[in-house]
Amino acid sequence: MKDSRILSTFQDLSHATRPRPLAEMPEHVRARVQVFDTCQVGVVLRAVMLVEAIVAVGALFVAQGLNDWLLRFALLTGAALPAMLTWLLVVCACKRLLARLQTSGQWAAGLALGALCGLYGLGLLAWMGFADLQHALASASAGALVAGVMVAGLVWRARAQMPASTKAQLAELQARIRPHFLFNSLNSAIALVREEPAKAESLLEDLSELFRHALADTKEAVPLRQELELAEHYLAIEQVRFGERLRVEWSIDESASKARLPPLILQPLVENAVKHGVEPSPIGAVVRISTQRRGTVVVIKVTNTVPGGSGRRGNGLALDNVRQRLTLLHDVQGRFQSALVNGLFQVRLEIPL
Repeated sequence: MKDSRILSTFQDLSHATRPRPLAEMPEHVRARVQVFDTCQVGVVLRAVMLVEAIVAVGALFVAQGLNDWLLRFALLTGAALPAMLTWLLVVCACKRLLARLQTSGQWAAGLALGALCGLYGLGLLAWMGFADLQHALASASAGALVAGVMVAGLVWRARAQMPASTKAQLAELQARIRPHFLFNSLNSAIALVREEPAKAESLLEDLSELFRHALADTKEAVPLRQELELAEHYLAIEQVRFGERLRVEWSIDESASKARLPPLILQPLVENAVKHGVEPSPIGAVVRISTQRRGTVVVIKVTNTVPGGSGRRGNGLALDNVRQRLTLLHDVQGRFQSALVNGLFQVRLEIPL
């Protein structure tokens, strides 16, 4: 049973390594994937900055001085900001319903809601006695215009995310299924077949699981626990190859294991640690993987010692890939840092729980 599972994985390599082209997706799926995802902190911050910039510039046209401008800016902010936040909250609450609409329907819904929010802002000013309802058309038009800018930005963000994800998937597969890594693993298994068949079987099982995850359909996010299991399979394979030169240390916080992150994002960091820390050093290196929950944030660290305190410098493609994918999923809530200090190279990820 195990042999057939392993064999089936390798028989599928020739065609499974091709990620599904974006062109094969239905047009309505391509056009509206994650368009109205306004529940993220980064989107809210950008929307608030946009509204505040418009209000600040608009107040300049009628202000008679600095004090008058500050007064008008505060007054208009009291109406425009609640209107924008209302638009964001409603869109966030209805994003699944909006995702079922065609592209034209999405634009119409966004603009109509923007017009209503513009009227809501005017109503606040009228209630406080600073405006009258004769400007209803202008307020509705302004609300629709700002909403149109927001929808355009969200659509651009969604369309930029899809080809980036496809490109990232291809880069990941190329990084993970490197020919020399596959050949080295198979050669290690062949060398063990006669002397240690059980160890050879275990190595092939780890390799099978590694490829099974790498060739699976891409998902938006997976639990951290799954990424840790995948890294464990990879390190088990490399342990056979490097023996005592590869020393692995784990420090795992189980309360952080449910955090969501892009699939196949931890393994390239571990692979980098082995490639630049263990492989070029005759005495090997220590690779340490740690996770820790800090309130609503999960901190993930991958650390390795480097030969001679520096090691061979890479081209940074794997790190850039991880950074970009983390930004696409978590926006400003996800953080990525890497540094080489005192002979230790560390990559640090922060993701919301």
